[in-house]
Parts: sequence; C-alpha cells; structure tokens
Amino acid sequence: MISRTTIDNVFEAARVEEVIGDFVQLKKSGSNYKGLSPFTDERSPSFMVSPVKQIWKDFSSGKGGNVVSFLMEHEHFTYPEAIKFLAKKYGIEIEETEQSNEEKEQANERESLYLVSEFAKNYFHNTLLKTEEGKAIGLSYFKERGFTDETIKKFELGYSPDSWEAFTSHAIKKGYKLEFLEKTGLSIVKGEKQFDRFKGRVMFPILSMSGRTLGFGGRILTSDKKAAKYLNSPESDIYHKSKVLYGIFNAKQSISKEDNCYLVEGYTDVIQFHQTGIHNVVSSSGTALTPEQIRLINRLTKNITVLFDGDAAGLRASLRGIDLILEQGMNVKICTFPEGEDPDSFSRKNSLEDLSLYLEENSKDFITFKASLLAKEAKNDPIKKSETIHDMVNSIAKIPDVIKREIYIKECSRIMDISEEVLFNTLAQLLRKDKKASSKKDEVKQEALQVVSSEKKAKKIDVQFELEQKIIQLLLLYGNVEEDFEDLILEADEKGEISLKPEIHKARVYEKIYLDLQDDEIEFTNPEFKKIYYEVVNRFNQNPEAKAETFINDLDPELATAVTHVLMEEERYELHNWERMEIYVKGKDKTIAQIVSETILNLRRHLVSQKINDLSEMIKDNDNSEKESSLQEIVDYLTLKKVLSNKLNRVV
Repeated sequence: MISRTTIDNVFEAARVEEVIGDFVQLKKSGSNYKGLSPFTDERSPSFMVSPVKQIWKDFSSGKGGNVVSFLMEHEHFTYPEAIKFLAKKYGIEIEETEQSNEEKEQANERESLYLVSEFAKNYFHNTLLKTEEGKAIGLSYFKERGFTDETIKKFELGYSPDSWEAFTSHAIKKGYKLEFLEKTGLSIVKGEKQFDRFKGRVMFPILSMSGRTLGFGGRILTSDKKAAKYLNSPESDIYHKSKVLYGIFNAKQSISKEDNCYLVEGYTDVIQFHQTGIHNVVSSSGTALTPEQIRLINRLTKNITVLFDGDAAGLRASLRGIDLILEQGMNVKICTFPEGEDPDSFSRKNSLEDLSLYLEENSKDFITFKASLLAKEAKNDPIKKSETIHDMVNSIAKIPDVIKREIYIKECSRIMDISEEVLFNTLAQLLRKDKKASSKKDEVKQEALQVVSSEKKAKKIDVQFELEQKIIQLLLLYGNVEEDFEDLILEADEKGEISLKPEIHKARVYEKIYLDLQDDEIEFTNPEFKKIYYEVVNRFNQNPEAKAETFINDLDPELATAVTHVLMEEERYELHNWERMEIYVKGKDKTIAQIVSETILNLRRHLVSQKINDLSEMIKDNDNSEKESSLQEIVDYLTLKKVLSNKLNRVV
C-alpha cells in the first residue's frame, strides 16, 4: 500500500501539462494547452489540458481526468503504478512493500505480463553485467560496437544465457507463472518441456512511451545459419510490433523539443545516435512502417526525417513508407548516407558537430529525393520516365493539405521538365478515383448516419440536465468564492399588492447554492450530479478554502470523468480559435453572483413549469370534484412562475 501522504505529495508536485507533454505535443491556447488526441486518429486538435485546473479532456473520445487517470488510460497503468511513475519523475520517495507470491497471483493477466517483462529485463541486464558468461560474450559484443557503460545502462541492454532454460527456471523459482512466461513469448512450452526463446542472444528491451517493458529484440552472436540473426518477442496483449517504436521512451522529449524525429531501421542505429548526442531518433525495429507508428510520432511532432543506408538495394521498397507518412499530413525529409555506411557506422566515425552538419546538408525534401532517385532509374527511357512521374504524383495525392499539394506539383514540374497542367490533370484524376472508391465504402455508413441524424433532430434538449450540470459547474469552478448576492424578498403593501424588495448579503457560492436548493427542497434527478453535488458540498463544509479541482483526485474513475467533463465544458470553445475571427468571449468570472442566481431561478422556473404540466394532465383524467382544487393549484403555480420570471428579468 502507498501512504496517503505520498499520494498527496505526488499530486502536489505533478504538473498535468508536463506529464502529458511527454506523450502529446501541446501548444498554448489562452491559459490552456491543446493537441491531437492520443486516443483517436485525428488531424484537428480536440485534446485540451488545463494547468489551472490540473485536468485534461479529450473531446473526440470523451475521456478526461487528472494526471493519474491520463497515465492509466494512455499507458494502461494501475493506480499504484501511475503514482510510482510520477513519484520517480518528480523525485518523491515512495514507501511500498515487496510483492508477495500471493499478490503476484492476484494481479490481473495484463499486469502479470508487464511484471514478467520487467523482471526479464532486469534479469538480462544483470546477467550481462554481473556474470562471467554475460561479461565475456554479451558485454564484449556491446563494447566492440563502441557502446559505453553509460549507454548500456541507459538502454538497459542485456544478455540471455546460452542455456535451454536458465531464464525460465529462474523466473519460476521467483514466483512467476509459466503461463505468463509463455504468453509474453519469453519461454516456449512444448508438452512438459520449456525453453528460453532468446537463448544465447544479446537483448534489446522494447519500451513503451512511458518506459514500460513491452517486449524484446534479441541478436544471435554465433554463425548459426539456421537461426535468425534478430528475433523479436511474439505478439501479445502488451506487445504489438506495429504500434511500437524502439527508442521512443528515450527520444520523446527531444523529438518534441527539436520538433523533428529521425527514423532509422535498427536498434544499434538508435543507440549509436544517442551516444553521439542526437536523441530525437527512433526505429521501426526492422518491420515495415505502419500508420500506428507514424501516429505515435505525430503526437510529438509534424516533421520526420527518414534515414536510409548508403546501400541503394531495397530503397525503392522503403519509399512506400513515405506515402503513409504523407497521408497523416506530416512533413517528410529523406537523408541517405555514403555507400557502405549506415546510421550506426557513420555516427560512430563522426563527432556530434560533423554528424549534425551532415544531416542538415543532406536531408532533402521527399519530392526532390524521390525525383532524383527515380530519374536515375528512368534515364532516357520515356516509358520509365512516365512511370516515375505517375509514381511521384501518386505520392503527392496522399497529402491532405491542398496548398502543399500545389507546391509539390510545381516542384515536380520543374524537376521532371513537364507542364504543370498535365500534372494537375493527373492529380485530379487520382483524387477523383480515390474519392469514388471511398464513397462506395461509405454508402452503407451514410444510410446509418441518416437514421442517427434524424433521431438526433427529433431529440429534445433536456433542460433539467443542462441546468443541473450548470449548477455543478458553478460549484466546482467557484464554490469557495465569496460574492455579494441580491435576494429579492416578496412584500405586500397596504393594498395587498406584492412587490420584490432587494436585499444584499455576502456568502460563498457553495453556501448560496446549497441553501437555495434546500429551501425549495430541490433534488438532483441525475444520479452522477447528485453524487458529485453532495461530495463537493461536504468537502466545502469541512474546509471552505478547499480548491474544487483537487476533489477529482479522490473520486472513483467514473465520477472523475464526469467532473472533468463539467469542468472542461467551456474549454471546448477554445479549440475553435474565436479570437482569430475577432470574436471575443466575455469571461464569466466577472459576473459569478449573477450567473449563480440566474441558474437557480431558471431551475426553479423549470420545475414550476413541469408541475403545471403535470397538473394539467391530471385534470384530464380526474372527476369534477378534484378538478377545482387542481385548477387552483395551477393558478398558484402560474403566479409563482410570474414572480420567478420577474426575479429572473431583474437578475439578467
């Protein structure tokens, strides 16, 4: 168990914008930050972070919460793991007891896979550094590659003993189940026998963006032709190679800071670049680049520089990944190394200054690079030249931005010495073809959308829900603020005519709301709002100076999401950049008392209207004896509604 004091210290130290900024590229938007959703595939920002309220809201998926809930949603941490992650990030000492075998068994399957993977990483790393075999074989190999002790520790490189079940036996002795060793792919089970998958290999742990161990890459050091040179963990519940980039954990901050990501092919390319001093580099780990991997980078930067080996073999096939990057609306540059060199060998031979200069001078825009590469292949062959131009226009068609497409068409025209008109016509044909293909797929969806759309049109606004939500919002945003409230007291003059006499009194917002709702015996109809209301009022009663936004830290996930939605409702409009269109929204904190009074009066009037409607329905069914009393009640309620309307007009 983690102590309450430790948890409070973590929440006090952690900054939601700093933590989320490690995973999502955030841009300032007024007093908040906005970025692309890390939970959905989108090109326009719908993700908002509020440093003042210390919460976040993803309007595209509906998710939201505090700094801990983000880590739980994004990295699939348990609550204790999220607290530990933040404690480590902010240098907070945390007390916890070691997990017993019984606790390990009680952990759910997904968490068990993470635990086994973390254990394996530490085992391989210790074997490399502390055993004779590890030092003689594994460490010697890494040293030959030029890796320093610091680099080996930073990337937690390891070695798996050249023994059939050294790791598996050790893990079982430590209380880890064979079931999970098999599911992570660390062990291979055949009948009653079990084997180590990575026997006799140097190990490269593959980490998530937050540093969780997902899987491994293992390189064999013998000349066994039957065995694969590199072996990766198989797919599991926690490791999906198409959604992972090697080195992203160590590179994420640098990628965001430099606003560029270098993409290489292998593990050692990443490590050698880091050691030289260039940290914004990741690898697709030998797999073909996927849209999921590109979106991972897209959260941190819009710019990718793809680094290719000097060997031209297979270069054309690698260019297919460029089209995927363009489809995501990203900017692509390409850099190749001299013949016979790769990012690993070239960075090993050059200083940081020389390497940086080479990358800067040799990184070409994708269209320039592709044109020069394909033009060499085409030479004086008209047919091949035609195919080359089609290939380039096909890539340009992938770009979603119209202005960028036009610029690239002009550039292609200049390089390939062909008229812009022909290229634009070819582009238009490709776009029409793509549109036709996608429209066919959308036909069935469109019918369903029309049904949903008609249902939405028919659906009436739930006034009660909106007013209750508004009260919760006021309570959370301004609950501890003290204001001058004007109450309108009913008075009868000598003639018996009723008038409204204003009376000013000072109160905190939560007191005003609570007393007014209690006087009218108003209960919330929405169960979530009801729970939040009593939770917040009780907190304020205990400590009137409490900050409402901190309540979210102690709520269960469902209520926390509801609170976040209420707190971030107004931030939704910041996504539209109204100021750019010279539309300026008035700050509501200037008229808090007015808004509170207006909302309560609106709720009262709505409830009175409901009562009048209910009584009107009853009259239709009742006999004559009951009709008269019901009619009198309606008259009384209509009088009350008129008084409330007068009050409301005065407030407004």
